[in-house]
Formats: sequence, structure tokens, C-alpha cells
Amino acid sequence: MDTAGTHRQSFGQTEINWDKLDKTKFYLVGAGIFSGVTVALYPISVVKTRLQVASHESIERSAVSVIKGLLKTDGIPGLYKGFGTVVTGAIPTRVIFLTALETTKAAAFKMVEPFKLSEPTQAAIANGVAGMMASLCSQAVFVPVDVVSQRLMVQGYSGHATYNGGLDVVRQIIKADGVRGFYRGFGLSVITYSPTSAVWWASYGASQRFIWRLLDDSISAPSEEKIMAVQAAGGIFAAATASCITTPMDTIKTRLQVMGHAKRLSTRQVVKSLIADDGWTGFYRGLGPRFFSMSAWGTSMILAYEYLKRMCAKDE
Repeated sequence: MDTAGTHRQSFGQTEINWDKLDKTKFYLVGAGIFSGVTVALYPISVVKTRLQVASHESIERSAVSVIKGLLKTDGIPGLYKGFGTVVTGAIPTRVIFLTALETTKAAAFKMVEPFKLSEPTQAAIANGVAGMMASLCSQAVFVPVDVVSQRLMVQGYSGHATYNGGLDVVRQIIKADGVRGFYRGFGLSVITYSPTSAVWWASYGASQRFIWRLLDDSISAPSEEKIMAVQAAGGIFAAATASCITTPMDTIKTRLQVMGHAKRLSTRQVVKSLIADDGWTGFYRGLGPRFFSMSAWGTSMILAYEYLKRMCAKDE
């Protein structure tokens, strides 16, 4: 029996390529689905960001204490600081990201086919290249949104300034640094998110193939529940891999982006400050929430994304 062919056939029944999608429906329905997921998981990002920028003297240095502090001072709305900015910027960012991801992935698969690599290896390379390219393409929109939203997330916390909404943040940034202020930490953002995206998508693509290889025992079409379980498992594995590798850069980037004009530090000074406060473990501040965030976001997003693709597949 050709088990490799069986694995390819079974996985092929769960994979929907870019050319098989109704693009208009994909973008319109996707905007609604991803906005809903963002509402559900946004508080995790707020907690993670606050932990990463906490000063050595801060009394809120655990996820539980941060949540309690937010609820005490602002109630439930405190868990959604900067949400409006993120939602506004998320739609164009997501459109750019997904378009670049799918088109690059299709091209990358064709490029690696002649090398006759194993299916998981092909998937890791193609998905990794696609994930990195998608992240690079979307950074121009994402970084300004990230800078504004993160300042709102940490306002009034651990010595950080307070603002009267997103527009006030925009005015303050332009006043202090001009337009380039919106790209504070842009290089680090690219260095952080592009490898994160590459590692995440490479791990997700390869792990799915491995899991199908372990589960497949027939050529029958897998059930919806089985497909979702494999995709969720792939998302968790990808989150674990990516968060462990890229958290140090994310911590440095976040600190650079939330600093006010008067407190501006260089990357080297931020690194020295982290080491002075907590040693090398300081680079992994917020690792727990970041892993949980990436697992929750990644798994929810990939399930929503794969479901969206199935919804928007053209009738053959």
C-alpha cells in the first residue's frame, strides 16, 4: 500500500488552495470572523504587554495581579485598552497578510517540488517562506497600529503616560517624533514578527503532516471534527515553538515602542536594563502569557481561517 500517497490524498482533502477561493466572500466574511476572535482574545495581549514593560519596582508582576489591577481601576473596559485602534488597523493588515501568505505559499510549493523532499519538509519550507513574506508585507500597516495600541494598553501603568484615546496618542507621537515616531522599533518589529511568522507557519504546516501521518489508516475523507482537531494541535505546537524562540526580541521591541519622548532609550540600553533588573530571565518576561496568547490566538485564528477557506471554496 502506498502510505505516502494516502497521506498526501488525505491531507489534500483538507487543504484549499488560493485559486479555489471566492476572494470577495473570503475578505468580507473574514473581516467579521477575525474581528470576533479579536474581541474574545484581546485581553490576553493587554496583560502580556503590561508584564513586558513593568518596571523593577512595579507591584503587578504576574498575570493575575495585572488583571486584578485593571479590573479594580477600570473594570472590564480596562482589559480592552487600545482595542478600537487594533480593530481599525487589523482589517487592512489582515487582508495584506493573508493575500501575501496564500500567494507566496502556492509559489513556494511549486519551487520546492523539484527537490523531491519529504512532505513535512516541503510544507515547513513553503509555509515558512510564506509566513515571513506575509509578515514583511503587512508590517508597514501593522507597526503604527502596534505602537499606538501598546501605548494605550500600558497608559498609567508602571510610570507610563496617560492619554485621551487613540487620537491623543497619534498627536503626541507626531508632536514628539513626527511620522517616524509611528515606526519606533520598526526594525525590531520586522526582526521579531517575521521570524515568528515564519517559525509559526513552518511549524504548523509540518506538524499537520506529521499528525496526519500518525492518524491516517484509510483513504476515506476525514470528518470535520478530525480536521479541526488536527489543525488545533498544529496551532498549539506552532505557538509553543514560536514563543520560545522569539519572546526576547518581542520584549525588547515592546519596551522601545511604549517609551515616551523623555524616556527614549536605545536598544542596547533596554537590553542592559532588562539584565540589570532580572538577569537573562528578564528577556522572557511575559513568556507564560505570550505562549498562552499565541496558543489561543494561533489556534483560534487558524481554526477560523481554515473554516473561512472551507466556507469560501468555489464549487467545482
